[in-house]
Amino acid sequence: MAAGEVHDAKGRKMAARRDAALLTVISLSAAVICVRFDLSEALLGWTRLHERFQLDELPAVLLVVAVCLVWFSARRYFEAQGQLALRRATERSLADALEENQRLAQQYLDMQERERKALARDLHDELGQYLNVIKLDAVLIRGTAPAGDQRVIDAARAVIANVDRVYGVVSNLIRQLRPVGFDELGISAALEYCINDWRARLPDTRITLSIENNVEPLDENRALTLFRLVQEALTNVARHSHSHRVDVRLARRQNSTAHPVVDVSVVDDGRGANLDLPRAGLGLVGMRERVAAFGGTLTLVSQPGEGFKVLASLPVGALELASRDDQ
Repeated sequence: MAAGEVHDAKGRKMAARRDAALLTVISLSAAVICVRFDLSEALLGWTRLHERFQLDELPAVLLVVAVCLVWFSARRYFEAQGQLALRRATERSLADALEENQRLAQQYLDMQERERKALARDLHDELGQYLNVIKLDAVLIRGTAPAGDQRVIDAARAVIANVDRVYGVVSNLIRQLRPVGFDELGISAALEYCINDWRARLPDTRITLSIENNVEPLDENRALTLFRLVQEALTNVARHSHSHRVDVRLARRQNSTAHPVVDVSVVDDGRGANLDLPRAGLGLVGMRERVAAFGGTLTLVSQPGEGFKVLASLPVGALELASRDDQ
C-alpha cells in the first residue's frame, strides 16, 4: 500500500465528513430562516396562484431530496471508512512481507559471507601451506641436484615459478573473498587497501577516497555491504568506464527522521551509460539487493558521455553506533 493511496483514502473520508457537516449546517440555517420569516405561508400562497403546475407538492419533493442527500453523504462516509480500514490492513500486510523479505535477504547475505570467510581461511591455511611445502621441496631439489643435471635444475625452477603464479592467484582469490585487514583493522583500513590495489591495477586513473564523520563503528554485515558496494563499483569502472578520475566517498549523517545513515558515492568521469537499456551483468542487481536487505536505497545516475554515479544510503542501528563509540 503506497502512502499516497492511504492519504487519498483519508482525504475522501474527510470530504465525506465535510459534506455531512455542510448539509447539517445548511439544513439548520434553512430551518431558522423559515421560522423567522414564515416562508411556509408565503410559499403556500405563491403555489396557490400556480395550482396548475402542482407546485404545492414541492415541499414534499424537497424533503425527499434532502433525505436522499443525507443518505448519500452517510454512505460515502462509511464506504470511505471501510476502504481506509481495508487499505491500512493491506499496508500492514505488505509491510510485514517486506520485513520478512529483508530478513531473508540478510540471512542469505550472512550465509554467503560466512561461506566466503570459511573458504578464504581454507585457501590460506590449507592450500597456501601445501603450496609453500611444494616450493620448499622444489628449492631443495634445485639445490641438491648434481651440477651437470641441468634438466632437474630447470624442472625445479619451473615448479618454483608455477607455484609462485598459483600462490598469486590464490592470494587474489582470498582478497576477493575476504577484505584484507577487515577483521583486524575495520572497514576504513580495508577500503584503503582496496583503493590502493585498484590504483595499482588502473595506473591511468586517479582514485580518491574520502571518509567523513567516523563510519568505523559498524556491525560486520553492514561494513561488508559497504565494502562490497565500493568493490563492485570499482570493478564496473575498470570494465566499462575508461575514466580518468574516480571519487569514492563515505560519510555518516543523520537522516530526516534523526536516524544515523552512511552515505556512499562512487563517481567517475568515464563514458557513462544509458540506464534505460537492459544490462546483462548481475553486479548492479547484487549491489541493489545488498543495500535493500538493510532497508537502504541505491541510486544510479548516468548519461552517455557524462560519467557514472553510484549513490547509496545505508541505515545504521543507533544503538550499535552508540555502544561502539563508547568503547
